[in-house]
Amino acid sequence: MIGLTVLGSTGSIGISTLDVVARHPDRYRIVALTANRDVDGLYRQCLQFRPDYAVMAHRDAALSLEQRLKEAGSSINVLAGVEGLEHVASISDAHYVMAAIVGAAGLLPTLAAARAGKRVLLANKEALVVAGELFMQAVEQGGAEILPIDSEHNAVFQCMPADFSHGLDQVGVSRILLTASGGPFRTLSLDQLQDVTPDQACAHPNWDMGRKISVDSATMMNKGLEVIEACWLFHTTPDRIKVVLHPQSVIHSMVAYTDGSVLAQLGNPDMRTPIAHALAWPERIESGVAPLDLFDVARLDFEPPSLERFACLRLAYEAIEAGGTSPAILNAANEMAVDAFLSGKLRFTDIPGGIGSVLDTLPGEHGADLDTLLAIDESARRRAEQLIRNRV
Repeated sequence: MIGLTVLGSTGSIGISTLDVVARHPDRYRIVALTANRDVDGLYRQCLQFRPDYAVMAHRDAALSLEQRLKEAGSSINVLAGVEGLEHVASISDAHYVMAAIVGAAGLLPTLAAARAGKRVLLANKEALVVAGELFMQAVEQGGAEILPIDSEHNAVFQCMPADFSHGLDQVGVSRILLTASGGPFRTLSLDQLQDVTPDQACAHPNWDMGRKISVDSATMMNKGLEVIEACWLFHTTPDRIKVVLHPQSVIHSMVAYTDGSVLAQLGNPDMRTPIAHALAWPERIESGVAPLDLFDVARLDFEPPSLERFACLRLAYEAIEAGGTSPAILNAANEMAVDAFLSGKLRFTDIPGGIGSVLDTLPGEHGADLDTLLAIDESARRRAEQLIRNRV
């Protein structure tokens, strides 16, 4: 039996992971489940999967969960805070760790899993966006194995030769083509974008995702973060990664080779496919996803993204080119701007401007250690909060 810790089990990726796991009860055992504040959701999951540990990010939520589990006759160990998350990410019984905590909050437990030599199913972009160099060092030193969960990076992984870590030139790869749906506002005029609401931004045409990631998809910051992530995962530079708008979300990404070949991974837009791939790799297991019907799809469209419309994508390319702590600043400013938009404090069209202002006022540093990165993340959040307050 393979022991699995699911970091962020009550989010969309966590729920999909548990759906796949439930289809293979003789193959996987849940060691630990974690959540932020969703006591009800984690309580239900604990009763169904009976993990050894349950972790809430906040102590008051952990106390509430512990009380409810005791009343239900459960002896599950309930932990709290970053220490609890790091413990279940590195515990010996957990062979695999699904890293699905959204945002920079997932950085420390994901690093702990890498240092402990786990197979890390990486759905948390921020581990690489905020601390790419440190994270990859931890992977190497800990002997960890990274399997990407983002549909785009998982597709690239499936289309890459096995020895891609030797360098893309060495294996005949010329470019990585990351596909993007363009989100719900791909065809709206720039004037129409000024009045969009959070609910409209979260209504993704193809994928069922959390609200923060849905807004990132609408601004295409999500794709910008994926470009940064891909640079680390596939040992390449941003000039070799091209973003392609593909509204059907059937081709999840492509790899172009020097001989003219382009390999693509296709499938229905359902995160259980990359989750099942990473859980079983190099084998294949049933995921619960319906097979793709090409006759039903009928057509596949492609177009280049406009960096005027999707200014967040441009900012992400600029941040990875600048290097150092610039991606960490970008990520922190974006999290604050998206939160302000979702709470009605910022217009949708003000998101890239707010992020750009933070990047302009906080110069990036090179060679930062983890403590410095965390301090810079906090500084960027404070600066973003000030700018947002001034705009309201």
